[in-house]
Amino acid sequence: MAQTDKPTCIPPELPKMLKEFAKAAIRAQPQDLIQWAADYFEALCREMPPVRERSEQAALCNWTELTPEVLKILHSQVAGRLIVHAEELAQMWKVVNLPADLFNSVMNVGRFTEEIEWLKFLALACSALGVTITKTLKILCEVLSCDHNGGSPRIPFSTFQFLYTYIAEVDGEISASHVSRMLNYIEQEVIGPDGIITVNDFTQNPRVRLE
Repeated sequence: MAQTDKPTCIPPELPKMLKEFAKAAIRAQPQDLIQWAADYFEALCREMPPVRERSEQAALCNWTELTPEVLKILHSQVAGRLIVHAEELAQMWKVVNLPADLFNSVMNVGRFTEEIEWLKFLALACSALGVTITKTLKILCEVLSCDHNGGSPRIPFSTFQFLYTYIAEVDGEISASHVSRMLNYIEQEVIGPDGIITVNDFTQNPRVRLE
């Protein structure tokens, strides 16, 4: 093959894309990594990364696909409680026919024991859908929002603050100082007197960079 002097050009978005792929693969623990990777990048083109490996076992079990709507059902069953027992949550997970390996993965990542902080568990479950922190928080707002007027999903800023801090801590790639700066900016410059944050507040504002 003839050599040329043309320099190799690395797309600027490639390093972050590969990092997010690696984190998603570690969370999913697929048996067939090549097939899972193919599904991942195909879904990424549609802005909907896969939440679990699509193995023959999953097909045979006819598992329910994890979606914000399914998580919203689980959230309604928790009924406002802050703590849920692991056995009860496992049963709720089973009732909606979600894969047990995904439940175990969330339990392991969160290092949960008998008593589970529901919002933390929910945040990690949403991260299987969202992949990035911003998308995960967007899904969380959709699940937690009680606004049925068709506007941008919204939650209390105090809840957003708790979730963002926790997800960033688990992610391990974002400094605590960056998280603090973003939260201070949002609280002082974005949030109104009602103390509510909408999805548009952190996805459409160019000065808000959560990652």
